[in-house]
Amino acid sequence: MTDPDKTAGYQDVLTGSRDGPPAAGAANVPHSAVPELRSLLAVAVGALVVAALYFGQDVLIPITLAVMLSFVLSPVVSMLQRLRMPRAPAVIVAVLVALGLLGAVGTLIGSQAAALADNAPQYARTIETKVQGVQAFAVGRLASITQGLGGHRPSGSAATPVAGRAALSQQNRAVPVRLVEERTSPFTIAKTVLSPILGPLETTILVLIVAIFILMQKEDLRDRMIRLFGSSDLHRTTRAMDDAGQRLSRYFLSQLAVNTCFGLVIGIGLWLIGVPSPAMWGVMAGLLRFVPYIGSLIAAVAPAALAAAVDPGWTMTVEVVALFFIVEPLTGYVVEPLLYGHSTGLSPVSVIVSAIFWTWLWGPIGLIMSTPLTLCLVVLGRHVKSLEFFDVLLGDRPALTPVETFYQRVLANNPDEALAHAEALLADRPLVDYYDDVALAGLKLAVEDQARGTIDPAREVAMTRTMQHVVAELAEHADAGTAPVVPAGKVACVAGHGPFDEVVTAMLAQLLGARGVTATTVANGQTSREEIVSLDLSDIAVIAVSYLEVSGSPAQLRYLIKRLRAKAPSARIVVGLWPQGEAALSDAAIQHTIGSDRYVGSLKDALQAIAEEATPHAAVKAA
Repeated sequence: MTDPDKTAGYQDVLTGSRDGPPAAGAANVPHSAVPELRSLLAVAVGALVVAALYFGQDVLIPITLAVMLSFVLSPVVSMLQRLRMPRAPAVIVAVLVALGLLGAVGTLIGSQAAALADNAPQYARTIETKVQGVQAFAVGRLASITQGLGGHRPSGSAATPVAGRAALSQQNRAVPVRLVEERTSPFTIAKTVLSPILGPLETTILVLIVAIFILMQKEDLRDRMIRLFGSSDLHRTTRAMDDAGQRLSRYFLSQLAVNTCFGLVIGIGLWLIGVPSPAMWGVMAGLLRFVPYIGSLIAAVAPAALAAAVDPGWTMTVEVVALFFIVEPLTGYVVEPLLYGHSTGLSPVSVIVSAIFWTWLWGPIGLIMSTPLTLCLVVLGRHVKSLEFFDVLLGDRPALTPVETFYQRVLANNPDEALAHAEALLADRPLVDYYDDVALAGLKLAVEDQARGTIDPAREVAMTRTMQHVVAELAEHADAGTAPVVPAGKVACVAGHGPFDEVVTAMLAQLLGARGVTATTVANGQTSREEIVSLDLSDIAVIAVSYLEVSGSPAQLRYLIKRLRAKAPSARIVVGLWPQGEAALSDAAIQHTIGSDRYVGSLKDALQAIAEEATPHAAVKAA
């Protein structure tokens, strides 16, 4: 029989459950192997998804294009429905309008290209003349450089002997060849002409049909997706789908408006410069700008080359390049942020990586759709826990919370980065709030790691030194604000038993000093039974004790307060248990056992409590 004690340390490979007997072959898989198997399973699933996207592109590309088109046309359909038009006619009208715009753009490009083809020989001659001029200039410069370096051509290789040249010409005499054209059938000609047209036409028809059905059955499809993926959590699933729909619709419409204006400005500018067929180049610039980052650069190549072919000089070419280099930054850094915010929700690196990935999968269409497809993944990652890694890898939100960022900088012993992060947060909050919300919570993480034994004594000293440097550098951000000012008396900020408690006392003393209070800091070693005898607390009105953690029976804190009362009987004692949430803040029995006058859970409350406790002391002293 199998020993239960030996099998108790194992679990089922996939479920990790101990309910029931283990499956065959799974009893010998240890606990530590389960996460590795799950990681391998996730990698295998990811590889299968990528393979399906690559090999199924003929089916998936039209469906994806139809979904994207439905996001673009959905606001138009909703607007027509608000005008009391039934849904089916509204969808048909929206699709016909889209077809009409596409047809008009195609007709415009075709007519402009036909007009441009008539003058192609003249443009070719101009380009050839410029190329020859550039070649002559380059050869002249190279010859002058060679001559300056002392190079010369050997005399023996200056010419070929006459006899040898004649013999060579006899050997290389051309043989006349007659080409006979093969008769081509009408079917072959028709196939050759129609093949490049039928493929895009077929894809366009499929996209329109699927888009019409998506727009007609929008609510039904949404309900089916909710039933399939999130019926157990309707709230989260509905929020995810609404967020995805709103983000994509806003992104597409904003991009369409921005790129249309970009193409219009480029077309007008090219017309003023004198470049032939400016409307065609404006339309191409607007379309190519859908390609992230490099679309505008690609759009500038053809008009610049045409300007070089039209103008015998280089003035027109320089003007075209300057037009693109002026309009593109204004559009990207001024118009787009004003229109739909500073970001689409994607990090710049993710936009580049996604463009490379989707181009590798689906070619040029994948490049155009890379940003919206990646945006869909980020939205799913923000609402679906199992897909959260998409939001972390591709989203523009910080990967770490402010508390985690602060603690990471401290762990890395990097006070400069910690200070830069603090100054960025202090742009919209006072220093006391930064200490309460970020620094104290980060110190709490340090105390927890210390309790687990992951921080050795040397690291404790280094971390304490780093945090004290940060606190000292932030002194210039401390201001009185709206906090009360202690009317009289001195305050002693006493550190608790832990090594990080001294950092909190430095924060509190700094905030009190900014409010005109005389505050001194007392290290935890100065309050021991041996050292407290030499501690001078004779003129202290309030003693503020800082403790980052009080767990179990708070014996150390209770005896510390007892020694402080014996040393300064008239002083009021305020204990700060940082941050809020300690049991002593809510348990009256523990508060009575500790024996303090006041308990606070934030530095802001500590400032208020010190001011209130010092007032009676000031009145007694004045009397």
